[in-house]
Amino acid sequence: MKVLIGVLIIGCATALAQVSGTQSDNPVPAYHSTPPGKGALIAPILTPQQLAGGGFTQPGQTESYKAAARVPSLLYQMPCYCFCDRGHGHTSLRSCFESTHGANCGTCIAEALYAYQRSKKGWTAKMIRDGIVRGDWKLIDLQHPAPVQ
Repeated sequence: MKVLIGVLIIGCATALAQVSGTQSDNPVPAYHSTPPGKGALIAPILTPQQLAGGGFTQPGQTESYKAAARVPSLLYQMPCYCFCDRGHGHTSLRSCFESTHGANCGTCIAEALYAYQRSKKGWTAKMIRDGIVRGDWKLIDLQHPAPVQ
């Protein structure tokens, strides 16, 4: 009986290690393939007042939060390449703007601005996500971001 329990414990530990190893080896961070459903309980994006109250007033910071507020369902469908899904439990790029995490991270800022700008050009969520995966967001000028309208 002790041998059987030992084998079961080892088997469970091996299965858990394989699952967690597979998740952390995934080169694309977490995202949702569809927008949030109606009635989904999702934390709000920080407001400009909340952001300023935390001392986050740089143009890239403020414009990225404006972008997140304009296209929150789109950001819900985007991965975040600061890999905050692994260190902070975020489920998409949108999660970064529910706290000050996005204001502290150039990756989050650039990806949000990239997604917003492309959405204004009529790009689909899949097209924008493919661009983020390619790294096109790295071309966003964080020192002089285009204003979010």
